[in-house]
Amino acid sequence: MLTVFGNSRDAVTRRSFVQAGLLGVGGLTLSDYLAVRAAMAGEGPTKKNHGKSVILFWMSGGPGHMETWDPKPDAVDQYRGPFGAISTSVAGTQFCELLPEQAKIADKVSIVRSVCHKSGDHTKGNHWMLTGYEGPAFNAPDNRVQKRPAMGSVISRLCGSNSRGMPAYVGVPHLRGGTDNLFHYATYLGGGHDPFVVNSDPNKSNYKVQNLALQGGLTLDRLEHRRELLSTIDLHRSAAEQNAVDMNSHQQNAFELLTSSRVRDAFDISQEEDKLRDDYGRHTFGQSALLARRLVESGVSFVTVNCEPWDHHGTANRYKTEEGANKLIPPFDVALAALVRDLEDRGLSEQTLVVAMGEFGRTPRMNSAAGRDHWGHTFSVLFAGGGMKMGQTIGSSTPRGEYVADLPFDPQDITATVYHHMGLNAHQTLENRAGRPIHLAERGTPITQLIGG
Repeated sequence: MLTVFGNSRDAVTRRSFVQAGLLGVGGLTLSDYLAVRAAMAGEGPTKKNHGKSVILFWMSGGPGHMETWDPKPDAVDQYRGPFGAISTSVAGTQFCELLPEQAKIADKVSIVRSVCHKSGDHTKGNHWMLTGYEGPAFNAPDNRVQKRPAMGSVISRLCGSNSRGMPAYVGVPHLRGGTDNLFHYATYLGGGHDPFVVNSDPNKSNYKVQNLALQGGLTLDRLEHRRELLSTIDLHRSAAEQNAVDMNSHQQNAFELLTSSRVRDAFDISQEEDKLRDDYGRHTFGQSALLARRLVESGVSFVTVNCEPWDHHGTANRYKTEEGANKLIPPFDVALAALVRDLEDRGLSEQTLVVAMGEFGRTPRMNSAAGRDHWGHTFSVLFAGGGMKMGQTIGSSTPRGEYVADLPFDPQDITATVYHHMGLNAHQTLENRAGRPIHLAERGTPITQLIGG
């Protein structure tokens, strides 16, 4: 649980707030989110994003580039792997045979096949791809310390949400799942720019956003009475106690959001027609993607879709490449293709950028356990929408998928491209806790093949 205030004089307000049912357990709740934002008065958005948003499919663990968007059908078996390649709607471009739906919409996506940071360390790579900066090593004593804010947190800080009352940054359905999936948070930007995490699977019959629910037995009428009681108590507090003032403001905002049908509706996937839900796929990938679309449509600026870990090397109780790919890639294929089509049908594709990536790729040569190990020397990232140039592959890997053959791109080029979509200059700075200005991405530049220029 996020601690909003550490001073003992705040304990009564916080304890009362818990009793009022406005503070949940686990993750950043709406009330936590608002309390920290209240404590950071004056740190509101510095730039309007004009309705722009990002949906990130975070493929934690690292999907194999040969099993997704960079197949090598002419390589020998040990490199080609267990799957073949299929043609797409773009002449001369092939995807893995497990991506038939994405192959149909290849003209609506672009694949960067030559991203490289050269590390096979989950921890480093996770931090690198989510923030643009190299992270701590897996074996380092600080291996869980996030050193730079995640892209979603930067966008929350500089752009805010597109609709008053909606969180700017949301994680769907959760941000858990092994392989050092740690670095989705705000660090020195402050806890108010951490993601609001749904923590419930929208494909389940009992799906309910835990942090939008009243605690057991609490009705809106009872909550109103408790709210009145807290207001009466607060009247007797000294006006000089600024923390109490902040918490009172927080209490007001949290109450309004908790009882707002508009906010609750945004998370209510049951309002979608069955046909559309079927199109996305009745699985966690599909329903999470559909929920992400509902959220950006309602004003959320950045949604991370994080479903299952992709670390398929056949050892250490991990899936073999073939079984892991057969389990995860087909639902991912359906979900992402449906999202791209749906955004276009709703007129949202110009302002919504979809990105799909993990922290690295997989070794070109299959290992003795019928899996692929960690590989950061070349891997692929998918982009869709955002008003960018679609229907292309950018950069290439060598014939066996080992190294970049053409147009190497750094993780910071990926983050700079995302920031560019949101109207942000990747070279601008934000101060860390020591007051030192830190670039969003000090050496990264937006990918010109995507944005033009």
